[in-house]
Amino acid sequence: MPDEIHPDGLPLPQRHFAVGAIAIGIAMAVLDGTVVNVALPSIVAELGTTPSAGVWVINAYQLVIVALLMPLASLGERVGYRRVYRWGIALFTLGSLACALSHSLPLLVAARVVQGMGGAAIMSVNGALVRHIYPDSQLGRGVGFNGLVVSLSAAVAPSLAAGILAVGNWPWLFAVNVPFGALNLWLALRYLPRSEQLARPFDWASAVLSAMMLGLFFIGADTFTRGGGALPAAIGIAVAIAAGVFLVRRSRRDPAPLIPVDLFRNGVFALSVSASVCAFAAFTIAFVALPFYFQQVLGLDQVSTGLLMTPWPVALGLAAPIAGRLSDRASAGVLGAFGMLLLAAGLALLTLAGPEMGAAGIAWRMALCGFGFGFFQAPNNRTMLAAAPRTRAGAASGMLATARLLGMTVGASIVALVFHLAPARAEPVGLAIATGLGLAAALLSGLRLSRRAKEGATRRA
Repeated sequence: MPDEIHPDGLPLPQRHFAVGAIAIGIAMAVLDGTVVNVALPSIVAELGTTPSAGVWVINAYQLVIVALLMPLASLGERVGYRRVYRWGIALFTLGSLACALSHSLPLLVAARVVQGMGGAAIMSVNGALVRHIYPDSQLGRGVGFNGLVVSLSAAVAPSLAAGILAVGNWPWLFAVNVPFGALNLWLALRYLPRSEQLARPFDWASAVLSAMMLGLFFIGADTFTRGGGALPAAIGIAVAIAAGVFLVRRSRRDPAPLIPVDLFRNGVFALSVSASVCAFAAFTIAFVALPFYFQQVLGLDQVSTGLLMTPWPVALGLAAPIAGRLSDRASAGVLGAFGMLLLAAGLALLTLAGPEMGAAGIAWRMALCGFGFGFFQAPNNRTMLAAAPRTRAGAASGMLATARLLGMTVGASIVALVFHLAPARAEPVGLAIATGLGLAAALLSGLRLSRRAKEGATRRA
């Protein structure tokens, strides 16, 4: 029954329905972070606003998610992950309906804030729910399936947005979430598992500091990326760093802190987080730089560019469930290092590509990158979740999502800096930096082998 605590995963068939619930939720959250990019020109034109103002339709959603991930993960440890997830689905669905009914930019941005609150709740406890849905022996399988859902959602988002806009106007991008949100809420109410709860009050001061740290860092990086001025960006990032310092100092006295400094004492967890940040920074740099590289260096048109970007997410989706299953039996350090070496090799080969290379040559290199990223992501995520006690699964889940967004933000800032400092060579320089970050992630993944061996020797002694 859903109200029982299952110490080693849900029984069948409840597990299948619970997996369906979290799959629908994470797919909607990922899709709505991407489809609006395609529709933004239409939204700006119909609402009679400017592109610089319209970009807040995107920023509002992303900023709220970044700021609330860790506080909501911590709240989930105290009130239960399924409760946070259910409220997240409800808010996301209501926010989607409000977006569809908005007829002005302020109303649409406000509705996106509500939607972002729901998306943050979904993402913050998604990994923790996977930990409680699957048996420990099949945790990698669950993480791999999650990776498949995320990659497929990211892959189909532009095409889905284009298809909806071909038959309707932009409000339908949000309206389609309503029936799926209702179905998801029913599944979540009926099938998601109950989890252990920490008998500790919620730390509101740490939640505010965490929101300031991550939110201001995102605003500062985004301001710099969009050319909003170096001084405002530097001030935002400086205040974010100061908030982070206060937060870490405060967290050292807490046995279950909001920012999981207790989990970072585990060398394997710390290396996994660091590897994830490097990997997603490399991923973001590549996905921003490659379209420019294909069109401006290799001379391809927009249609060819779109088609040649597809092998990466497709290969990632194929690799993630395979790597997830393997991670239940093989070393995540070996799998992760292997995957990142494949990614780095693929990026290096793309960087060296010349205009004479055909579409097939580019496609298999892109697939190599995606396959490598898939072989890294699922085992790495499994390691992060398994490294934490079940009572701290929320902190590990929140950190997993935060590392992904932090890496993507850092990657976007690096691309902006490269395009500013070396516009004539921005694409190959950016890809070279992404290659280096992939190698760094491979090294960090490999270091987990020696760290785990040392920790095992210490326990035996």
